[in-house]
Amino acid sequence: MANTDFDAALGKVSSGIYVLTVGSGDRATGMLASWVMQAGFEPPSVSVAVKSGRYVCDWLTNGEPFVLNIVAEKQFDFLKHFGKGFEPGEAAFEGLAIRHCPRGVPILEDCLGHLECESTSHADSGDHRIFVARVVRGGTDGEAAPMVHIRKSGSNY
Repeated sequence: MANTDFDAALGKVSSGIYVLTVGSGDRATGMLASWVMQAGFEPPSVSVAVKSGRYVCDWLTNGEPFVLNIVAEKQFDFLKHFGKGFEPGEAAFEGLAIRHCPRGVPILEDCLGHLECESTSHADSGDHRIFVARVVRGGTDGEAAPMVHIRKSGSNY
C-alpha cells in the first residue's frame, strides 16, 4: 500500500529505460529494466534490480551473462515490444534487428548503445533482487539522449 507522505516524491527518483537481454539461441529473452545505475569505476560495474519471482531473476542469480541495451528518448517501439513481457521459450526478438555478443546474448542493433555484463554479486531488497555486474564490453551508436523514466508513484512501475 502506498504511503502518501513520500510516495509521490519516491516516484520522482529518475531512472533510465533499458532492455535487459539474457540467454542464447531459442532460450534468449528480453525485458524492460529501469532500475539500473553505474556502480563502480574499477572494475566498471552497474547494478540492476529485477523483481523477485521472475524467471529472468533466477537466470541472473545462476550467473547468466546479460546485456543492457540503452533505449534512446524517442524509441517508444521498444517499450511497446518488451512491455508485455515474454514467457519462457516465447520468441522475444521477432521483427527486431539483433546481433550477438561473444557469449551469445542478443544485442539490439537499433538501441542507443549496450553494455555486456557478468553478475558478480546480488542482494535481496524487499520484492526485488539487486545484481551488481562487471561490464566486460559495450558500445554506443550515436549521440541521442537516453530515455528517462519518472513515475507518478513510488509504489509501482
